[in-house]
Amino acid sequence: MSAKKTIVKQDSFHQEMKSIDFLSEGNQGLSYYQKVKIDSIVLSQLQVRHYLDPQKQQKLVQSIETHGILENLIVRPIEGTEELFELVAGERRYKAAIAAGLEKVPVKICSLNDEQALQISLIENLQREDLDPVEETEAILQLLASRLQISQSAVSSLLYRMQNDILRMNDKVIIQPDAEVIEQVFNELGLMNWKSFVSNRLPLLKLPAEILDALRERSIVYTKAKAIAKVKNLQFRKELLTEAIEKKLSLSQIREKIKVFQPNYGQLSPQATIESTVYRLKVAQLWKKDPQKWKQIKECLHNIDTLLNEE
Repeated sequence: MSAKKTIVKQDSFHQEMKSIDFLSEGNQGLSYYQKVKIDSIVLSQLQVRHYLDPQKQQKLVQSIETHGILENLIVRPIEGTEELFELVAGERRYKAAIAAGLEKVPVKICSLNDEQALQISLIENLQREDLDPVEETEAILQLLASRLQISQSAVSSLLYRMQNDILRMNDKVIIQPDAEVIEQVFNELGLMNWKSFVSNRLPLLKLPAEILDALRERSIVYTKAKAIAKVKNLQFRKELLTEAIEKKLSLSQIREKIKVFQPNYGQLSPQATIESTVYRLKVAQLWKKDPQKWKQIKECLHNIDTLLNEE
């Protein structure tokens, strides 16, 4: 890890600690450090991550086997139980510690309510650089919803309204309290501004399910996923997604295949027109999926065959 990345990671860790200390203020219980049995910790239902990279996770396991856990997990006591804690932050370290066979792990025990625990979990994940774009987008929405005390769908609506007001050159929305909170959150995170989030990240959540899954698994980058998502034909879209992942197609190759499947016949050469039509017929598989249409296609093919046999 370079010196610059080390400094950034340390700064993020100190910011995280400051956030936890701030959120813990006013609670009766004090935050404190100790080692606890790993089987006394349970995962929260509010985890941001959907996917853990197996290779990175294995490296973390090896590191923990050699050096132990260098950053404390953050937990909070579970009400009504003795010596049981809910994990607030540090899911990767927690799972790696289990895989490494540790019996005890270093933790910071914080007295946090549900709202505070959610915010710490989101901030901790967002300050690290290994969330995929979908996870990061969902986490930011969750954080905004938590700060504003409204639903995530209401946050999306508010962000789009702010964008529309800017486009209409109406600055009134910017001085509203909710808008000020949104700007403050993005300034604190330092990842992007809210305008970029609305333009480039919110559309992610409208992508087809199979494309969202591929993004979550980091099988494909966002630019390629976005291009494939524009394909209306479900069968072709799924096949193209699979091919793009397995063959590591470039963005230009993906666009070329889409152009063949969704051609502008007025701009194609005769040969390209024939190749595009044959390709689309194969992908459509109408003989299986739509016998009525296949019957019509067969009649058209018969007419073509008749024309080709004429002298």
